[in-house]
Amino acid sequence: MTAVTVEAFKDYLKKIKSYEEALHLMAWDLRTMIPKKGMDQRSEVIGQLSETIHTLKTSTEMKHFLDELPPQVEDDPVMKQLLKVCQKDYDRDSKIPTAEYTAFVTLRSKAETVWQEARENDDFSLLAPYLEKLIDYNQRFSTYWGYHDKPYNGLLDQYEPGLTTDVLDPVFEKLKHALSSLVSKISASSVEVDAGQLLHYFPKDAQRAFSLSVLDKMGYDFDAGRLDETIHPFAIGINQNDVRVTTRYDEYDFKTAIFGTIHEGGHALYEQNIDPAFAMTPLAEGTSMGIHESQSLFWENFVGRSQVFWESQYKTFLSYAPEAFQTIEFTEFYKAINEVKPSFIRIEADELTYALHIIIRYELEKDLIQGTLQVKDLPEAWNDKMESYLGIRPTSDTLGVLQDIHWAAGDFGYFPTYALGYMYAAQLHDAMSQEINIPMMIQSNDFEPMKAWLIEHVHRHGRMKEPLDIIKDVTGEGLNPSYLIQYLTEKYRAIYGWD
Repeated sequence: MTAVTVEAFKDYLKKIKSYEEALHLMAWDLRTMIPKKGMDQRSEVIGQLSETIHTLKTSTEMKHFLDELPPQVEDDPVMKQLLKVCQKDYDRDSKIPTAEYTAFVTLRSKAETVWQEARENDDFSLLAPYLEKLIDYNQRFSTYWGYHDKPYNGLLDQYEPGLTTDVLDPVFEKLKHALSSLVSKISASSVEVDAGQLLHYFPKDAQRAFSLSVLDKMGYDFDAGRLDETIHPFAIGINQNDVRVTTRYDEYDFKTAIFGTIHEGGHALYEQNIDPAFAMTPLAEGTSMGIHESQSLFWENFVGRSQVFWESQYKTFLSYAPEAFQTIEFTEFYKAINEVKPSFIRIEADELTYALHIIIRYELEKDLIQGTLQVKDLPEAWNDKMESYLGIRPTSDTLGVLQDIHWAAGDFGYFPTYALGYMYAAQLHDAMSQEINIPMMIQSNDFEPMKAWLIEHVHRHGRMKEPLDIIKDVTGEGLNPSYLIQYLTEKYRAIYGWD
């Protein structure tokens, strides 16, 4: 048995992180560049690596460190938190049999590949048997963790520690009611917003060039990252000095790539600016997916969709845009990129109806995990909720239940963090506004003060602080949807002009 010292423990964690880095690199390649014939074997390799990581995290050696080290680090707050995080991970991971975990990881890698095929063929039935097995694994895992009556809470806790449906349900009900009311007011408005004028051919290379210029202004470190193309955009931290961003291009709707890139860039800024002292430990990660989403949505919506952002960037934008965009009046352009119109695709949704997409998925996956909804009935249930909440009904699986990769990746409990992050972002934006003149910074093309504020209050802490502690320390209160509701009300009253 290895000697129980702080240095030995750090070396052990470095070994785990080394395997995780290889795993993340393979995951990035699987979603971006791998040849189609390589996908099956890559899924098996990912499963084997995941098994090794799971074994290391749940080994008797890890338990020995966790049992014996606490007295040695009583006066070291960083080491105390590191042990706390590792203990929580150990308690969760050790309750899952290694063989089951390996089978689950291999299955979800294969399911991601099948998901792509299902989308190409617009055929949910291809994915359905994989989804049934993934749901079964998630149900069992949550039971192993002790969540017998409400297994969905165990899945939520993976992505947002401490969050339960008892907390989230009333918050989402309040948000859903407020958003529905705003959609009704916009529908009744006499103001016309013509987003169709933006649907001109915009070459992929030109979109990429403008996207890179925006990432640069945000402060994304290109020496520690890169921008690539994928079906479903994501950001992934290989390590703090290698944080990669991906996007998806639509040559007849530039908004998909531009706002997608800004969104993933917000994630990347978080990962790039965690305290370097936490490198090669579990502290060098985002504290929760809700906090992570707060960073991406802060940049995408509160900055990237603001009027002052486009006032400051419009000349640059036009330098990349085709001739068809040159005659669009700025005021009409700004309204057009902020059009509120219920749509099928979540990642292309306007910022007002976006959270309704998340609430739909939250309600569906709760029912799937609780066993009150069967996979075979999922497409119809999806379409029914889309029609009920957004007034539109998907005409295909690709526009409906197949549009997101998350369930194929086994990530149940993840979706709520998107809306949670949106609410966090509104609270952080309000707190930042009390210290920084945000519009003036954006207008002057000086994003550094905003980035520095987020680094100080959010990024640098990694997992050193719990998510709700970050929000409470910065804003003085817990989760509060009122800030998001107020932001959306004021912005869209100005655009659509209701009393």
